[in-house]
Amino acid sequence: MKCLPISFLILALATATAFAYDPSPLQDICVATNDLNSGVFVNGKFCKDPNQATADDFLFKGFRIPGNTSNPLGSKVTPAFVDQFPGLNTLGISMARIDFAPGGLNPPHTHPRGTEVLVVVEGTLLVGFVTSNQLNNTLFTKVLYKGDVFVFPIGLIHFQLNIGNTYALAFAGLSSQNPGLITIANAVFGAKPPISADVLTKAFQVDKKVVDYLQAQFWYDNN
Repeated sequence: MKCLPISFLILALATATAFAYDPSPLQDICVATNDLNSGVFVNGKFCKDPNQATADDFLFKGFRIPGNTSNPLGSKVTPAFVDQFPGLNTLGISMARIDFAPGGLNPPHTHPRGTEVLVVVEGTLLVGFVTSNQLNNTLFTKVLYKGDVFVFPIGLIHFQLNIGNTYALAFAGLSSQNPGLITIANAVFGAKPPISADVLTKAFQVDKKVVDYLQAQFWYDNN
């Protein structure tokens, strides 16, 4: 069998990479709508007729009010993804506001479809992400102060903890209109139906009583 030209292989790799994220839009705007009669379906959403779009479709007011941090985690994430902000449809970006009470935690989680860049507006945060098994699950962590920016690569587990004695606020930008969210503890111990205790006891090398205890907890979602 003949070997493929190297130029063909490079092109194939580049093409695969290009389609690894949200596809580029082929029109100026595609405001998401729940009207199934619109006839155009792009990136998981139907598009409003562009001639019926208004400036309000491209405005999100959800960041004006601080999130309620009176919960077990002491944090609140206010997402501005395509479900909350229809004007983002096909644009490949989104944002989130994250409010932290003193000691508040945005627990270890991952965004399977988006890289996250975080800027601290108030307070002091301990942040970090863990690489994949290929890189020996290395932890990259820093303490961030007002004005600092940190990036969490796509798909990697990461967290933010307010280590200050005052309220903290951060904003995140993500490289997908719908980056997805998997909170690790919720997914592992709060799955419905529950993951077999036999699986978890062996995976975590703990007694079944520990697994039973963890699965019995209420795993709060701060989104």
